Amino acid sequence: MSDKEKKTTPTIQNRKARHDFNVEETYEAGLVLKGTEVKSLRQGKASFTDSFAYLQDGEVWLRELYIKPYEHGSYYNHDPRRPRKLLLHKKEIRALDKATQQKGYTIVPLKLYFKNGNAKVLIGVAKGKKQFDKRDSIKEKDVKRQIERNVKGNYKINM
Repeated sequence: MSDKEKKTTPTIQNRKARHDFNVEETYEAGLVLKGTEVKSLRQGKASFTDSFAYLQDGEVWLRELYIKPYEHGSYYNHDPRRPRKLLLHKKEIRALDKATQQKGYTIVPLKLYFKNGNAKVLIGVAKGKKQFDKRDSIKEKDVKRQIERNVKGNYKINM
């Protein structure tokens, strides 16, 4: 199969996470899935709305990740919002546990993708933003966008 014929698997991103949280550290984790979940993910049928990760009994779990039931799955289909176990090294789990013990920190899923045929989730240790922090980050994005426009062409600066 040539490069053009290969199918690209979709990357599902949690865009709202970077807007609502300051992500300080990221980890790549494997994901324990059922067969119909993998087929549905390869079609890009997932949503991160209100999803979060937490530690329980020395394991990391992902909650509220919505994976649409596979259309041709019949009675083998999965529960769309079931808790899913994340696969991490013990060292990483200890670091996550230590980080979440601090006040205001949480574990947020950022991106879901396939790497070498395996489903991976990029999770981040994050602290929630206040409303004025969100306004500041929006203003910074607007200024960067305006600067890029000025570099590409001669546009007037609106401030």
